[in-house]
Amino acid sequence: MTAPAPSPAAAARPCAATPDALAGVRVVEMGQLIAGPFAAKTLGEFGADVVKIEPPAGGDPLRGWRLVQDGTSVWWQVQSRNKRSLALDLRQPEGQAIARRLVARADVLIENFRPGTLEGWGMSYDELARDNPGLVMLRISGYGQSGPYRERPGFGAIAEAMGGLRHLTGEAGRVPVRCGVSIGDTLAALHGVIGVLTALHHRRANGGRGQVIDVALHEAVFNCMESLLPEYSAFGVVREPAGSALPGIAPSNAYRCADGVVLVSGNGDSIFRRLMQAIGRDDLAADPALAHNAGRVARVDEIDGAIGAWSATRTVADVLAALERAQVPAGRVYTARDIAEDPHYRARGMLLEQTTRDGHTLEVPGIVPKLSGTPGRVRSAAPHLGGDTDAVLRELGLADAEIAALRERKVVA
Repeated sequence: MTAPAPSPAAAARPCAATPDALAGVRVVEMGQLIAGPFAAKTLGEFGADVVKIEPPAGGDPLRGWRLVQDGTSVWWQVQSRNKRSLALDLRQPEGQAIARRLVARADVLIENFRPGTLEGWGMSYDELARDNPGLVMLRISGYGQSGPYRERPGFGAIAEAMGGLRHLTGEAGRVPVRCGVSIGDTLAALHGVIGVLTALHHRRANGGRGQVIDVALHEAVFNCMESLLPEYSAFGVVREPAGSALPGIAPSNAYRCADGVVLVSGNGDSIFRRLMQAIGRDDLAADPALAHNAGRVARVDEIDGAIGAWSATRTVADVLAALERAQVPAGRVYTARDIAEDPHYRARGMLLEQTTRDGHTLEVPGIVPKLSGTPGRVRSAAPHLGGDTDAVLRELGLADAEIAALRERKVVA
């Protein structure tokens, strides 16, 4: 199934012609909102043909989330680029039959419904694999497809709490805070992409058999929690929130300046010496007790106090300039404006100009990761609801009269 060439109004800014790493990979996305669609977006950016199934009445709720331009969320323009929209009612038997036909031709199915939903529609993996033994099925849910919590509704924020992350975000003795974005969903999506690519590789090398990838939101978060569990297992230590500091590694913190805040990571042994010299504390740089991290952790308050006293009388720009000369990793806290105006972001292709299907020009995030031979790209803008319904159904062999009848019965839109 090959995606049609986008119209000039729908295309992103032209880029050099390069091969698409996932060209020929057909993906059906049944997910909504964040986790499933983010996984499909990532595959689409590297060339997969993604057909997104949306409910005819309103489509994916993300279309209306946060700030809206001409009735459509600008978030949607990023999350759904390189996708085609099939408005199909999966609650109707005819809609389910069409979905099964579509999945029978696909390489990958992505869904993030509550466990049991697809089974109730006659679309369990075993049923789908009878017609398509090579199918790779990515299932993202709050708690996974098994276990005592499997049927509970789960969102990313709850997963962040259960995965251990939320407990650490904030300051000691205060209510934990969220990081500001749906990090639980995004981590699950990226783990899902890893699973899909691994399963596709295994399929190619082992007789063409597909498999199920079961990603639980909280497990994706937990997988990124570093030494949290081993420290508890070995020492009975429950890691606690520490604000902007990095406990057990020093110095690494945020420091007040005369006009803002800077983050400084001076925790390497040689970096620490250069940092102390840069702030005029040669005594600390030469102190043998501070030559290694363990000694610095024992005196972290003293070290943080020295850095803070130095930075407090200087502007952010002055602090960053001094630390750059000393080759000490440091940075200011970026806002959206800072990102949009930063020359490094632009030089790295991380600020892409994209034209929506309604004719608006937006700057949107670029594509990560960067592959030298098969870089990702934006081939088409995010679709209107059901904008590709007829084309997708014709690819399945349906005649125009059949499509019109389905639309009359509100199976498609």
